[in-house]
Amino acid sequence: MNTLPKDQKILIILDDAQTNHLLERLLNSAGYTVGVFTDFASSQKELDKAQPQLVILGQLQDSSNGLSEAEKIIHQYPAVPVLLFVTQDSPALLKEALRLGVSDYLCPPLRADDLLRAVESSLEKARRNREWVLLESRRATGHLRQRVDELETLSRLGQSITAQLDTDNLLTAIVEAAVELTGAEEGSLLLIDKETGQLYIRASKNFQEDFVRTFRLPIQDTLAGSVLTTGVPVVVDENTPRKIKTSYLVHSLIYVPLLLKSRVTGVLGVDNRNNRLPFQKHDIDLLTTLAEYAVIALLNADQFNETRAERNKLETILRRVQDGVIVVDRERRILMINQAAETALGIIAGEAVGKLASEIVPTPEILALLEANTASLSTRNEFTSVDNHVFSAQFSSIPEVGAVITLHDISYLRNLDRMKNEFVGTVSHDLRSPLTAILGYAELVERAGPVNELQSEFIRRVESSVTNISHLVDDLVNLGRIQTGFDGRSEVFELPNNLSNVVDSYQQALTSRDHPFEMQLPAHFPPYYGNPLQIRRMFENVLDNCIKYSHPGGKIQVKGKIEQNQVILQFIDEGGGIPAKDLPYVFDKFFRGSNNTSEQTGTGLGLAIVKSVAEAHGGRVWIDSVLNQGTTLTVVLPIQEPPAAG
Repeated sequence: MNTLPKDQKILIILDDAQTNHLLERLLNSAGYTVGVFTDFASSQKELDKAQPQLVILGQLQDSSNGLSEAEKIIHQYPAVPVLLFVTQDSPALLKEALRLGVSDYLCPPLRADDLLRAVESSLEKARRNREWVLLESRRATGHLRQRVDELETLSRLGQSITAQLDTDNLLTAIVEAAVELTGAEEGSLLLIDKETGQLYIRASKNFQEDFVRTFRLPIQDTLAGSVLTTGVPVVVDENTPRKIKTSYLVHSLIYVPLLLKSRVTGVLGVDNRNNRLPFQKHDIDLLTTLAEYAVIALLNADQFNETRAERNKLETILRRVQDGVIVVDRERRILMINQAAETALGIIAGEAVGKLASEIVPTPEILALLEANTASLSTRNEFTSVDNHVFSAQFSSIPEVGAVITLHDISYLRNLDRMKNEFVGTVSHDLRSPLTAILGYAELVERAGPVNELQSEFIRRVESSVTNISHLVDDLVNLGRIQTGFDGRSEVFELPNNLSNVVDSYQQALTSRDHPFEMQLPAHFPPYYGNPLQIRRMFENVLDNCIKYSHPGGKIQVKGKIEQNQVILQFIDEGGGIPAKDLPYVFDKFFRGSNNTSEQTGTGLGLAIVKSVAEAHGGRVWIDSVLNQGTTLTVVLPIQEPPAAG
């Protein structure tokens, strides 16, 4: 059994040994490679292994005429021609063979010329069939390749539109794609000039630059204008050139509208000046798709320009604002920072945006605010800038954006407060001696001789007034000592015990006004290093205010927590609240709310002392209040380590 080579292989399947020998000798002498098989089963393996160029099939033992085997070969290997060798010629057999697709058939007496002619004829037919199939395949593939190229071009444009915002490049790419995909000579994208109402070329392909720059086309009585008016594509395809409004001559042209929300905003067109080939419906569909891309590009550009204009406007406003502003995202990357904040923090302009605040901001107080979670009670802080200005920083969360920190320069307030403290301290110190003398002489009047009842009443009033003034002077002196740092004795003590002692001292006042009291403190409170007398005085003033300004029977609460190495205490009452207009001044000396009654006595120094004590311990204090609902005073005290023994 022969192993068939790859070139001009002929397979003989016949169970007649003499005929096989004859056919093999004739074909070998003609230069063909021959394989001989006496049964169909063994030949099937060779057919599967390497298909021959031709099969000569004759009568087999299990077949009357070989037609069934021929049908199998033609069905499985349609590119392989089959020559049918029969022992007896028959018109019916010939008809059936041709119906099955047999290439030719042979019958005795067999001559060499007849055999070779039939073989060559069958091989030639097979060759022509293969060439025809290949040609059709190339045609189909070429059409498919064109469609694939179109889809790739459209996909590339789609990606460009979403990836960049350079409108000029995008529109030029769209026009170039229109020319390329339609096979046109020129392309243009026309938009309406808002000033003149005429069409101008926004992007073009293969037009001269001077022509593009000076081209203007009226809307009325023009093809492009009709597309703008009707929103329907226009196709020009005539045997004679047509002049378009004295601009240029074309043989064929397509204009399609740029539709934006059912409104035509421009025209996309391609044309042929020299080529007379007409455009097809497929070209109109392509241009319509490209026009949609152009509309998206223009819409994106408009939205981007509007957004950029609004952002520039916002940045201009922020630059002019004297307060510092820092906007960060959820990952605490800086989104925006104005010049005032850059100056206050010592940041070089242009190097902060896009970077983590922890990498840029050198101020620990700002970073502490940014690192605090949204549930934190600590939203305010103060710091001193590189040029020794004092700033108040406030943290505010912005949903779906991140957060903002505003910086307000309070240096002038600090200076005024210092000057006022010095003046008040001096005056209060000088008042002590005459007040003591007045009180002493008032007590000696009754000892000097008898006085009537009216005179006694006058003496009691003098003593009461002097006592109130003395308390006021004492508060002023204490406040001055706190603010100047004279009373700076600090030690380690238990803050909850200090607070509990104050609450016990006010237990009678709480009971007399039927105030339910609740205190919630952490189970494990770290030792606190500070001035216990000042802290006690602060708690006394806060609790005194809660009792004094709460409605009888109103609940009073004290809540505490440890967060980021600092103590946060909240004192909550259910009183009449503080008007919003009074909140900025509640910590000023001698200030009393506009809604206070004559029965609510006081010196107006309690909250000033609270603030001074908190600040003397490196902390801060603020008030949140809702009128007729109550007030919450928050105190934040950092936990400090006592100095090492020297």
